[in-house]
Amino acid sequence: MRLPLPTPLVAVEAAETVRRGVGAVVLATPGEPVVLGPGGADVEVTSEVTGKAGSTAKLSGRWVLGVGSGTPADWRTAGAGLVRALNSDVEAGGATTFDVLLTPDADVRSLVLGLVLGGYRFKVTGQDAPKRVKSLRLVGADADEVRVAADLAAATALTRDLANAPSNVKDPAWLAATAARLAGAVPGLGVRVRDEKWLANNGFGGVLAVGAGSSRPPRMVHLTWEGATTGPHLALVGKGITFDTGGISVKPAEGMHLMRTDMAGGAAVIAAMIAIARRSLPVRVTGLVPCAENHVSGDSYRPGDVVRHFGGLTTEVSNTDAEGRMVMADALAYAVDELGADVLVDVATLTGAMKVSLGVRTGGLFASDDAVAAAIADAGARVGEAWWRMPLLEDHAEDVKSDIADLRQCPPGPGGITAALFLREFTGGLPWAHLDIAGPARSDKNYDEVVAGATGFAARTLVEFAEHHGR
Repeated sequence: MRLPLPTPLVAVEAAETVRRGVGAVVLATPGEPVVLGPGGADVEVTSEVTGKAGSTAKLSGRWVLGVGSGTPADWRTAGAGLVRALNSDVEAGGATTFDVLLTPDADVRSLVLGLVLGGYRFKVTGQDAPKRVKSLRLVGADADEVRVAADLAAATALTRDLANAPSNVKDPAWLAATAARLAGAVPGLGVRVRDEKWLANNGFGGVLAVGAGSSRPPRMVHLTWEGATTGPHLALVGKGITFDTGGISVKPAEGMHLMRTDMAGGAAVIAAMIAIARRSLPVRVTGLVPCAENHVSGDSYRPGDVVRHFGGLTTEVSNTDAEGRMVMADALAYAVDELGADVLVDVATLTGAMKVSLGVRTGGLFASDDAVAAAIADAGARVGEAWWRMPLLEDHAEDVKSDIADLRQCPPGPGGITAALFLREFTGGLPWAHLDIAGPARSDKNYDEVVAGATGFAARTLVEFAEHHGR
């Protein structure tokens, strides 16, 4: 089956002047008159033109877009509201190219994120795609700022694409091959795909255990960007579970179809690495995505098994549905022992506990290093992704220990915290952050620049963090 990947996105560029004969968009804020510009009289705020973020109206041949009070979220909402309204108008026979007349205080980055991502659409169909807006020019915007924002938006969109792909197509081999194809098209971005034989020969016991129950064997994607010869070597590790039944500890049927997005963390790492390389950032970054399908068969790993990870640590399995930490442990240990990483960041849809704790719009941030934690939170704030730092409670550190192995996979206590403490055992004492995106990786409705389905959460944060950390 052929999938629409990468999904086509609206082109956004900077411009200095307004074109003749092209649709125009002007901005409105609550309580202020709307200046329609040449050929159109100014319009007072009305029930139709409120200035509320994301509101749109068509007056005197021009579109009026509300930008609210001007917060970054308002600008993202405005961009998303505009592109959705324009797409509906295009389907009715309207124009497909527009000039947006910016005000001096416009938040260009946030607006571009909304414009590009608000109109995102992923659908597997044999029908022709509906007509969409083709291009938007931001009159008065800085071209470099627009390009940076468009790159971040493309990383988010690619993460959505990979996570939305159905799992009858998206097995570990497909995900790895797709990552290799996309990365191979970016100059300077190295990519290697490790198969099940390599994983067995090199002791990746966690990945092999999780993948054993499936007829579709595991893989690991290894991406390398050498944009600098000095500075810290950052390793990004993303969970790549292409479908999660829960294994023998099988999940309830309700909601299991959403487990096609259980590799959203791995997708974020793949997309972030591609964006880092496309922008030629002067940093050294490695991306690792252990890929496996957690299925049920006579070969599935079992509660009570003891698994030996890369590097030698052993884990007593207590719940086969806690598979993410098993594959992540191997990759983290590999980054420490073999790749010489200086800083580690892992990202995963890891625990339902974090969804309960923080809801579906905020990611959980655990870190062994205050500077790394602050840098990730700041990076997220700049690109419109919210993180909340969670504690690594030492009172529960001993709970991770096992009587019959080195570690216990699912100790009692607060699930998100104990999962992070388990992963910490594989970080070699390096500065490390664990990003649990079980809540914000998926959405059941549109909001701001997010659309229903996979959200692409974390990809922008990873790019922004990589660009600024260690300078």
